[in-house]
Amino acid sequence: MLESSKVPALTRAIDILNMIAAVGPCSAATLIDQLAIPKSTAYLLLAELRQQGFIRIDNEGNYCLWLKLVALANAALSRIDLRDIARPVLTRLMAETGLLCHLGVIEGESAWYILKVESSSTISVRSHEGKSLSLYRSGIGKCLLAWQPEKIRNTVIAGLTFEQSTPTTIMHAQQLHEELARIRARGWSFDNGEDYADVRCVAAPVFNAANELTAAISVVGTRLQINEDNRDYLAGKAIACAKDISRLLGWKSPFEQQAS
Repeated sequence: MLESSKVPALTRAIDILNMIAAVGPCSAATLIDQLAIPKSTAYLLLAELRQQGFIRIDNEGNYCLWLKLVALANAALSRIDLRDIARPVLTRLMAETGLLCHLGVIEGESAWYILKVESSSTISVRSHEGKSLSLYRSGIGKCLLAWQPEKIRNTVIAGLTFEQSTPTTIMHAQQLHEELARIRARGWSFDNGEDYADVRCVAAPVFNAANELTAAISVVGTRLQINEDNRDYLAGKAIACAKDISRLLGWKSPFEQQAS
């Protein structure tokens, strides 16, 4: 048996917010009837919630949720440690592939590793959390750049100074635009030894509840560990991992959105 609330007014206020969230704008009469709240109590609670910015009255006289809830939600989301959410999923990816895995974010004209999950392979690629990466020479960098809004993407590319690190390095803005279009079309990126000749990387994007790019994950290995024979398989694993992390952040696929 559930323990009754020691603060019934708080419980009723939460019930009001939950009902409006579930069914949309509600009249005071509907809330009073459906929640069985005494009329005098209901109007006091509605007035207080309105004064605090949790609800407002729309043009039809109904109560609807308001900006204070958005502010609180944004504050909570901003304090979620993305690394803590991603770590167990990325660890599973490492175990399935036997390869080094990273979580990265974009900041300015660079990508950055914010989480590294090392593999037990005797062949390893050196990296570290906090390492900066090129947005046009790395798999995770290209992945993060590919899903930037077009205006931001164009501005970043226009400001890049292309430097050749290996024979496969992208060296021209138009070539990079074409590569990013291919990445968006197939859903993952590939570093074909573009920064370090012997290193290969497959990366996939991570999205939040608003379907905005939040980060990217990558599987990294040498040219012996990642090649044409297993690249598509690893890409599938990376995409699945990225989607699992995205779902933990509240993201839903188009199919899941239609079903809900």
